[in-house]
Amino acid sequence: MKKPFVTLEQVKEIEKTIPTPFHIYDEAGIRQKARDLNRAFSWNKGFKEYFAVKATPNPYLLSILKEEGCGVDCSSLTELMMSEACGFSGSDIMFSSNVTPEADMKKAFELGAFINLDDFTHLEFLENLCGLPETVFCRYNPGGHFTLDNQIMDHPGDAKYGMTKAQITEAFKIMKAKGVKYFGIHAFLASNTVTNDYYPSLARTLFTLAVELHEETGADIRYINLSGGVGVAYKPDQQENDIFAIGEGVRQAFEEVLVPAGMGNISIFTELGRFMLAPHGHLVAKVLHQKHIYKEYVGLDACAANLMRPAMYGSYHHITVLGKENAPCDHVYDVTGGLCENNDKFAIDRALPEIEIGDYVVIHDTGAHGFSMGYNYNGKLRSAEVLLKEDGSAQLIRRAETPADYFATFDFSPYFKK
Repeated sequence: MKKPFVTLEQVKEIEKTIPTPFHIYDEAGIRQKARDLNRAFSWNKGFKEYFAVKATPNPYLLSILKEEGCGVDCSSLTELMMSEACGFSGSDIMFSSNVTPEADMKKAFELGAFINLDDFTHLEFLENLCGLPETVFCRYNPGGHFTLDNQIMDHPGDAKYGMTKAQITEAFKIMKAKGVKYFGIHAFLASNTVTNDYYPSLARTLFTLAVELHEETGADIRYINLSGGVGVAYKPDQQENDIFAIGEGVRQAFEEVLVPAGMGNISIFTELGRFMLAPHGHLVAKVLHQKHIYKEYVGLDACAANLMRPAMYGSYHHITVLGKENAPCDHVYDVTGGLCENNDKFAIDRALPEIEIGDYVVIHDTGAHGFSMGYNYNGKLRSAEVLLKEDGSAQLIRRAETPADYFATFDFSPYFKK
């Protein structure tokens, strides 16, 4: 079973100053995850993790990852601005965007970020807008299906991201002729994989592509970005990914494909948002309501506006009732929020201990794509974020929204003028 990293006593103490619901993150777990990742890829001299800011955009968390040697993967102007505020610049930033506005591209260029082009037309767009930097990445989409052991993992051919091999080949030739010195390749072929084979298989695909592109274009390929896709075990009966086995699998592919081709100097990059943060975040909520009709319902002070993955994807998130960790799960509930939408459910027909009004629940694995996907439907306000520090103390790292925040974009009008 999944065990929370926070106790009932700690939550009660935190709630004296920070009301539920709130997202809480485990500093010790985050730091250990970053260190394990760096150790798993220490065989590659240029290895760097570019944390996907979109997963958990909070400057306090980004600063922790910066201390552990990570860079940032940004996809928008505001993510670039947040990263800049945290002290990231230059090659510590990977800018991977699509349907990119001019202001976003200009900011990435001004910061000296690695720019990863999503589409062939972006080559001309970048050149006309900013000029071509010394190093440029291109995002690859092989089309078709991505399979492992004859199992379809995802459908790159249906994805809006990346270029065909022919387009990348042409882009490399054009950029090389225009003075670009160094090149990188990037790809994301499957999401949230819980298998140690995904990264090694992806790596072998990209390593082979790099060799072919070098032979066809003469491009000096210095970097290969494996992007994200390494997932987490949301369900308690799932086997977690072993990052050391994954790193070793990538190393073997590196030795077998790149080294014989004389390309053993290539640096490996990753962009692991979910893997890095999801297990180290909880959504903590309080039970407000019980309802007994055709089913048994418990209603929380959190809702899909705080965590939309279950409503959006039907995703499983494990739930622990604090203080009842060892009680029998002999009751079946739908665990809901208060939105005027019937899909506002964190769990359906979930076996849990008997729940009473006032109980605190922990919803697990919300450290990535949890708070960041929040919204304000029904006028719901985004929650606070809290850091459980290594010494056991709790630090507010984002205050909860207030009605004044919700109405702030009407400050020009006569209705809510300051």
